[in-house]
Amino acid sequence: MKQCTHADALPHPEPEPRSQTCPECLAEGTDPVQLRLCLDCGHVGCCDSSPRQHATAHHNETGHPVMRTFEPGENWRWCFVDHVLV
Repeated sequence: MKQCTHADALPHPEPEPRSQTCPECLAEGTDPVQLRLCLDCGHVGCCDSSPRQHATAHHNETGHPVMRTFEPGENWRWCFVDHVLV
């Protein structure tokens, strides 16, 4: 079973969210389907089910490896690099 090699290097405590919604969607006038929080810097981006997939775009631009869901009642994390739940 593959494991995440990045979770141990995440900042503690996790960063504060920079916004309450995806700022790229807001600027473009699109609606995010669900939100994700970058655990490296606090960027909030929309999920891959959203039209523009800004959370993945943020990872591709920055290399920040792990995000978590930013949806109420959910608490899972995803490593973009290792392609596993953390």
